[in-house]
Amino acid sequence: MKTLPLVMAIILYQYAGALAQQPGSQQPASMYQGQMDRLDVNSSKTVDRSEYEAFMGTAFVSLDKNKDGNLKADETVQILTVEQFTLTDANHDGRITKSEFMQRVMADFATADRDRNGNLQ
Repeated sequence: MKTLPLVMAIILYQYAGALAQQPGSQQPASMYQGQMDRLDVNSSKTVDRSEYEAFMGTAFVSLDKNKDGNLKADETVQILTVEQFTLTDANHDGRITKSEFMQRVMADFATADRDRNGNLQ
């Protein structure tokens, strides 16, 4: 699977319980096959746009610890750098709405989908 900075952090947090960072790197480590399999709900050996979007919607809800419909820095401190939080907080109001979150993660998906086939493998 191609690495996505923000999304990989979330996936690794969700399934590994903590970020798995390469030594000296700002990029998360590659996903384990089991993590890929969890996203690949239709067992196609790829993660398509709809699988990815559904997972990330669920991830947002899970990250929103106080259930106010927004992510604040303290809710994401274990998985996002300050730079990632700022980039995702499009209107710079100190919180990430679900819309802002989904725009960022789906933009990351589009960037990673280099052959533009709607799948990551």
